[in-house]
Amino acid sequence: MNDPVDDVETEAAPLTLPLDAWHRAQGARMVEFAGYMMPVQYEGIIAEHLWTREHAGLFDVSHMGQLVVSGERAAEALEALLPGDISALKPGRVRYSLLLDENGGILDDLMVTNRGGEYYLVVNGATKWDDIAHLREHLPDEITLNHLEEHALLALQGPKAAKALASLDLVPAFEGMPALDALTFMQAAPFMWEGRPLGVNCSGYTGEDGFEISVRAEHATALADVLVAMEVVQPVGLGARDSLRLEAGLPLYGHDLSPETDPVSADLTFAISKARREEGGFPGAERILALLAEGTPRRRVGLALDGRMAAREGATIMSGNESVGVVTSGGFSPSLQHPIAMGYVDAAHAEPGTTLEIEMRGKLLPATVVPMPFVPHRYHRKGDRP
Repeated sequence: MNDPVDDVETEAAPLTLPLDAWHRAQGARMVEFAGYMMPVQYEGIIAEHLWTREHAGLFDVSHMGQLVVSGERAAEALEALLPGDISALKPGRVRYSLLLDENGGILDDLMVTNRGGEYYLVVNGATKWDDIAHLREHLPDEITLNHLEEHALLALQGPKAAKALASLDLVPAFEGMPALDALTFMQAAPFMWEGRPLGVNCSGYTGEDGFEISVRAEHATALADVLVAMEVVQPVGLGARDSLRLEAGLPLYGHDLSPETDPVSADLTFAISKARREEGGFPGAERILALLAEGTPRRRVGLALDGRMAAREGATIMSGNESVGVVTSGGFSPSLQHPIAMGYVDAAHAEPGTTLEIEMRGKLLPATVVPMPFVPHRYHRKGDRP
């Protein structure tokens, strides 16, 4: 006979990040997110947001999944699950892609880096265990999938990020690898910092210039300490990360993206490479290619709101007395000083300049469809950084 306690479902306690004690020592307010205790803010969300736009913010994104896919035909195996042209991805290059189900629904959005013979994937923290299970089920037996559980992931973002990271005097890990100042947006390289290996990607989710740095967990505190000791770097929490990505028009999985969302409706068609549009061969290709050719009944759009009241996820978008969509992300923009939102609306109401209303707490908030990003991206693509 089973012990009655065994029959009671208990909620698992949240996990801790390698930098948990460090965050608390920095005065962070901790909240549960994606199954982890994470810092939502230190000084305050607006102050941290504006600091990142002007200087450099250090974010802990170690809850995200870091995976390595390797094997003789790893690129072809990934192309069976993603709509990107992974075979054409050159060593040291990074690509945004989508993990799709058989109907073309989005299981996750992710970054793929060709590390030269193997592919490094960064997936969302809330979906990483499902992603790992999906990949293990669908990748061929001869392809190896490793989860880098012993690594932390830090994001250094903002116009002063490159100067701050350069002051660490990173050394290329291998002869012939590019120097840090040679990296541009969506490029990556391995470095050594005082004998410690770092994987550095020139990418991020704030719309600013910056880097994501994979570091072994036992070295994360030392790296965080030396970075925040710099005058231009401050720790930044989840709150500002969310407001920054919203201003940048970047969708958040579980809010703006889900299995009920396809890449065409989500305005992510850039993730479907030209070769894959011609050849197909990825999950949901028939449906997605038909949507590309014929159009989609709804589209993800940006919305600028009047007044000070923000629209929140789940709010209904109205045109007159007709419900035409739903808000998926919303908040007050510290940079623009007015509320902004993203949502899905019927295609007939998706053109920039269209005036709509958002129902919020019994009020109708005037809103206008606007192009995204709300705040221009400042990725470093070529030439010298300022």
